[in-house]
This record gives sequence, C-alpha cells and structure tokens, in this order.
Amino acid sequence: MLKKILIANRGEIAVRVIRAAREMGISTVAVYSELDRDALHVRLADEAFALGGQTAAESYIDSDKLLDAIRTSGADGVHPGYGFFSENADFARAVAEMGVEFIGPPPEAMDEMSDKVSSRQAAIRGGAPIVPGTTEFAQGPDEIRAFGNEHGWPAVIKAAFGGGGRGMKVVHGPDEVDDAWASAQREAKSFFGRDEVYVERYLTWPRHVEIQLVGDKQGNCVWISSRDCSAQRRHQKLIEEAPAPMLPEGVEAAMGEAAVKAAKAVGYYGAGTVEFIYQDGEFFFLEMNTRLQVEHPVSEMITDIDLVEWQIRVAAGEELPMTQAEVDACRRGHSIEVRINAEDPTDGKFLPAPGPISKVVPPDGFGVRWDTGYLSGDEISQFYDNLVGKLVVWGRTREVAIARTIRALEELVVEGVATTIPADLEILKHPDFAAMTFSTKWVEEKLDLSGISVGPPPAPSSDDDDAPELVRRNTTVEVNGKRFDVSMWVPDQPVVAAGAAPAKKREKRAASGGGGSAGSGKIEAPMQGTIVKLLVEEGATVEAGAGLVVLEAMKMENQINADIAGTVKEIKVAAGDTVGGGDILAVIEPA
Repeated sequence: MLKKILIANRGEIAVRVIRAAREMGISTVAVYSELDRDALHVRLADEAFALGGQTAAESYIDSDKLLDAIRTSGADGVHPGYGFFSENADFARAVAEMGVEFIGPPPEAMDEMSDKVSSRQAAIRGGAPIVPGTTEFAQGPDEIRAFGNEHGWPAVIKAAFGGGGRGMKVVHGPDEVDDAWASAQREAKSFFGRDEVYVERYLTWPRHVEIQLVGDKQGNCVWISSRDCSAQRRHQKLIEEAPAPMLPEGVEAAMGEAAVKAAKAVGYYGAGTVEFIYQDGEFFFLEMNTRLQVEHPVSEMITDIDLVEWQIRVAAGEELPMTQAEVDACRRGHSIEVRINAEDPTDGKFLPAPGPISKVVPPDGFGVRWDTGYLSGDEISQFYDNLVGKLVVWGRTREVAIARTIRALEELVVEGVATTIPADLEILKHPDFAAMTFSTKWVEEKLDLSGISVGPPPAPSSDDDDAPELVRRNTTVEVNGKRFDVSMWVPDQPVVAAGAAPAKKREKRAASGGGGSAGSGKIEAPMQGTIVKLLVEEGATVEAGAGLVVLEAMKMENQINADIAGTVKEIKVAAGDTVGGGDILAVIEPA
C-alpha cells in the first residue's frame, strides 16, 4: 500500500482525496499557489509545498514545480484529481519515471482516451456508435465550415484534451466559425495546456448519460452506475443524478457493457467515465474521461463504494474488491448532486461571481453530504474554477431524493458571493425535471429564469478598502539552533515620499450603481476577470448589443456588449488587464 500521496490539485477534490487517504492511514501532501496558501486543502494535509504564482499556468499546471514538490516531499503516489494534469499522459510518465505511482490510468490509455479524437477512434474499434464528426484534429476554420456545410448546422467545436464544457463552442453558421475557433483554442490552452480542437454534429435535444467504471491492473473492469447529467448551462453540468432515470429497458446495461469494452480495448485501469449522448432511443459514444469526475459522489451514494479508495488500491496493485455481479447487487435508491457555483443566475445569464465568501453554513440531516474546498472567510478567485461545493443527497426513490435535495438547498447558506442556488431550486421544482422531459438544452432554451434576481454582495466598508494588502517577505529564522529560510505574508506598508501622488485606480461606478445603469453608455465589467481581446477601437460606430471586449473569468470567456448605439469615445482597458466587477471598460457616446 502507498504511504504518502501528493495531491496535484486544489479545492474540493484535493480535500476529498486527503480525507480518503487519511481514513486509509496514508499521509498526504498538498501543493498550493500564492492565492491558496490558506486554503482548506492546505490546512488539512499533513504537509504542504508552495508552488508560487497565481494563475493555474504559474502553479498547478507548471510541471517542473509539481515534479520538484513530489521529489522534495518523498511521496510515493500522486493523485491528480480532475482538471489540470489529471488527463495529461506526459505528466503521468514523468511521475512514473521518478519511481512514483500515478493514481490514474496508464499513460498509453490516457493518450488514446484523453484525446477526444483518438477516443472516438477507439469507440469505433469497440463497436460503439459515435456522434458524426471528425476523427482527426481540425486544421483550421475552413475545415469547420466545410463540415457544417456538409452535415448541417449547428456544429460544435470541442477541445480535444478537455472536458467540462471548457473550450467548447457551438456555431450556428459559417459566419460564426472564425471567432468560435479562436475562442475555443484560447479556453482550451488556458485550462488544459493544449489548444487542439475537433468538430462534430450538434444534436438538438439530447440527454447526457454517462457510465462510471473502474478497472484494475489484472485486467478486471466493472461499471459502477449510470448518471444523468443533462441539467447544464454553457455545456457545464449543474445537477447530476444516479442512476440515469427513465431509460428504456436494457439501455443502461447496454451502455455499461459498451463502456467496459471500450476501456478494456485500451488496457484501462483506475476510475474513468464513458460519456454518451442519448436521443430518441439511441445512444452515441461522446468521449471518455480518464479521471475521477466531479459528479462521482452520486455513484458512491447508491453503491456505498468509495471510488477514491478504489483508485488508491488499484494504483497499489490490488485487484478490484468486487465483481460486476456484486456491484450490481449493491445499487440501491437514488442520488442527486447539485453543484453550487459562484455564478449570478439572474435572468439565466450565469455570470461568474468571484469574491470572498463571508459565510457558509452547510445543510445536514439524513442522506445529506456536503463536499467543499471552502469555509467561511475564504475567497473564490477569478483564476480558478468557481465551484463552491457539492450538495449530494440520497433517497430511497427519485421522488424522495428530489424532495430531500430541495429541503437541503433551502437550508444551505452561502453569503458574500452570488451562487447558482436559486436556479438549482427552479430546476428541481420544475415539472419537466420530475417528468424527465428535459435535455442538455433545456436550462438555456426552455427554463424561465427571468424572475430570478440575485443582488450584489454587500459593498466593502471603507475600512476594508483601506486595509493594506499582504505581501511576501523573506527572512531567516532559527529553531532549536537550526536555520530555516522562511517566507511570511505581512501587511504592505510602503514608505511614500513627501508629495507623492497616490496610485491611480481604474474608474469604478458609484456605490449606488447609477453610473453603470442600463443604457448609460458606461460599460462595466460584470465580474472580476482578465481582458482577453478588444473587439473595437476608439472612434468606432457600434449598435446596441455589439461586442466590445472579451473578458475571461474562471477560465470562461464572456463577451461584453454595448448597451446603446453610438460612437466608442474611450476604451479604458487593454488585452491582458485585470479588472474588477464594476470597473468601467469603455464609454460610448450616444448616436
């Protein structure tokens, strides 16, 4: 058995792995960026190593820094979590070359299955039907246009090495291709470190159904459960449930068998998920995620199987603890997971809402589980995923699970940032959800969220505005006669020369919000983020609704549009600038 595991991740999933390892008597090592130095996963781990930097590129996906932390810590296992390096075969190989166990599938299987293009080829070999699309990386926008013209619009451009809706852009016609291509590549590069994309047909009203499986190094493989993940916005999941309800007789078992065959075809071991699109009685292979999924707890809740424990045991060379028949026999009841994201769902826009969490009070009661990486006082950064936590509920039937989830959601308290909770409640209470007559398009195309309004978090007090930021200071200390070079985070109190002017701040709206009201021509940033691209120049004439800038927040690109027609009088930002919510980005002079 492994003795010490380094978790090459952050947030909720790092906490999840630390807890499982602790129950198994395994010590844990956390890594952290500058922004995460006081994060929950850092506090829970037995050891923690600083990676430096703020963005993921500067920390969690800097392979040299991670490999150095593995080497320094003496860990004999590495758990990648999900996202970041979890599906990066080169990182897995580098870990193995150090004599350290990568808690995941073999790199060869990752090469084939983590790349969405080659995984489609593997599915074809295994006899699974696939959604019509390319089986090679797309070479440019012209290839996308040719595919759409041949197979029909809409089409979807997808990151070949990604998942979770990142780097995924739906195009409804040839005129949209160039911008969608560039945006998909930027998002893919930012979140996964690679920008290859491919294209496939976009189904009009599908359900998203997936199969959780686990294999071992002896060649055994079982599927644990099905999951329905159709309640989505921007191709990212909001609510998941297990098992996938109301499938025709035999479909779930057929999906499970197809998933196991696909995994065995590439010599897969460890936990993985095969995703399918289901529509009109047919299912199509979509992709395989060669890692643990965010929604894995719903499979755990209906089987009493700890998937992280199984991952660790498989990595250590143990056989699976159960046969397929034993897994089949242990499924019971129904489970629902609700992802609580720091997003403002007002009018169904789901705008990222990073910032400090002033208060978190999780719900409790029979069949209720709360997985999180944040406590009261922690902050959701614009540089990372906006998942606050996952509410996971079990019930003896789907009806009981829905009612219990609604009760628990109404008890859950998250203050300081806007969250998706109001939208989650609308979904769970809707008759279409109860009747299972929705699809992956339902939230954005059918669900009426016009009545939802989430007010902004309280404005910081003047004391907060004037509070000095913390800066890093290096010094040398002695403990029991032994010297240590240490870093401390202390208030920044620079000496200001007499007569020096204070630093100029970017213009912000008035506290009342009047400066950025609808139709004012003062275009505000709706959230904290980074300017990726300017779409217009000063002096340009624009119509209301025309794109002005592209703002990236929490790895998602958002186009900020003009609120009135007129002339762009001033652009106050440049590509690469970091802005806060309410900052004025541009000023338009009315026509």
